[in-house]
Amino acid sequence: MIFRSGPRRRSHRFTIVIADRQTGVYRRVSLRLRPILAATASVLLLPILIGLGLKWSAREEIASLKASTEVLEVENQSYRSATNALTSQITALQDAVTQLGEKAKLDPATAHAIERLPQVVRSRAVGGSPTAAAPTGLYVPGLTAPDDTFGMLRDLLYSLESRLRAVEVGVERQQALADATPSIWPAHGWLTDSFGRRSDPFTGEPEFHTGLDISTEKGQPVVATANGTVQSAARNGAYGNMVVIDHGFGLVTRYAHLQAFNVKPGDAVTRGDVIGFAGSTGRATGDHVHYEVLANSQMLNPLRFLLNRVGR
Repeated sequence: MIFRSGPRRRSHRFTIVIADRQTGVYRRVSLRLRPILAATASVLLLPILIGLGLKWSAREEIASLKASTEVLEVENQSYRSATNALTSQITALQDAVTQLGEKAKLDPATAHAIERLPQVVRSRAVGGSPTAAAPTGLYVPGLTAPDDTFGMLRDLLYSLESRLRAVEVGVERQQALADATPSIWPAHGWLTDSFGRRSDPFTGEPEFHTGLDISTEKGQPVVATANGTVQSAARNGAYGNMVVIDHGFGLVTRYAHLQAFNVKPGDAVTRGDVIGFAGSTGRATGDHVHYEVLANSQMLNPLRFLLNRVGR
């Protein structure tokens, strides 16, 4: 049973009467309207407020995630670009190493011929080597960010490329020396006189023979024994018709007593090119080729460098 307390004017309090029919006991509970409405509103509004708070928090989280995603996309694009660049450089290095390995290959006979050259000649083919050492590891204290790692990898690759180029120069010079080393017979025939002491074929007196005499038929081709440039092709006293080839590195070869020339001064020749034809011009007892090798103007024994083949 509910009674309104106070006068008949509008009241903000209610009284609830609870009666026990068995005992006849009455109990009154007075309630105020405003606290009841406030509590009811709180109960009703709390889920709404919580929902709104979660919605706003979710929006902020989504916005933050979008911003982070955009940053990550930019970073990933940067890393992809850096990775592609590094991959290209590594591929280029691998190709360069392969090519360098091919260039560095010398057949055993040519390598042996080079070893027989004077040290002063071989030293001219030695290229300079870089003094700075390449990095030996990828870890450096303090480098933790991916950008730092990529940067150090690039530095390492640049260093390796620099060292590879220096080694490549040395290999190219070694190959140039191999090409310049007189290593084949200048003509088909048989050896009639060697380098060193002998009796003069005209007077019988002892003399020093400065080259090899290779007897062959008149008009047989005479070939360059290494790559080089024709220094002269002319008659030269007792040598008769003679071709002189400058091979670089201080190496020079001479081909004397020729019947005719097949080159002129300034011509570039490669090993095996025909430079003239055998004859007996000058001071000669028969058709043959007189062949000399000089290193820094010093006579060398051509047999030191000749391989087991004649001509090309």
